[in-house]
Amino acid sequence: MFSLHRTLIGSAFAALLAIAGTPADAQGSSGIPVASAPASASGDARAPYAWTDFCKRAPSECRVDTREPERIELTAKAWKTIVALNSRINREIEPITDEEHWGVVDRWDIPADGKGDCEDYALLKRKRLAEAGLPRRAMLMTVVIDEENAGHAVLMIRTDRGDFVLDNKRNAILPWSQTGYVYVKRESQYQTGWTSLGGTQTPTVASVQR
Repeated sequence: MFSLHRTLIGSAFAALLAIAGTPADAQGSSGIPVASAPASASGDARAPYAWTDFCKRAPSECRVDTREPERIELTAKAWKTIVALNSRINREIEPITDEEHWGVVDRWDIPADGKGDCEDYALLKRKRLAEAGLPRRAMLMTVVIDEENAGHAVLMIRTDRGDFVLDNKRNAILPWSQTGYVYVKRESQYQTGWTSLGGTQTPTVASVQR
């Protein structure tokens, strides 16, 4: 379902968005992002089949703890942690297709061997951020349609300043509404399952400011 997105995919879109940092217009004077509208979910959605398989192998990664907060309080410390970890994992993981890696069309996994594709980057980011003390419930695996009209997985971070996207295609952490993606579905915050994002389309990002 999900195609490989290498750091140097050769498209103008990727070249523009591979600049580290967050766009200046998404940040306040403190460097913490300004508030943005959250992404609205509506109704149940079928989980990706590879997610279901992953949950059978790693059930602890899929459980929803409703005692955790739904959103992260986005302090300067939390933002610094998110930015640093996102960039670090984007550097650490060697991009490889599931066909090359596992001999199957689609497999989701924590990339313990240092190799993976889009969903594997996102799963590792979620795991590492949870280990750093951020609530797993506020960090949601999310399926989108990207600028190449292909299925793609990202990690959506829900915060008190809006929802942001951690992506293996760029180090910039963008508000969900500034990615240019079509949002299909994401993990539910209320039960083990997925919820629809209604195919919400966001404006194409033309440039990224340092």
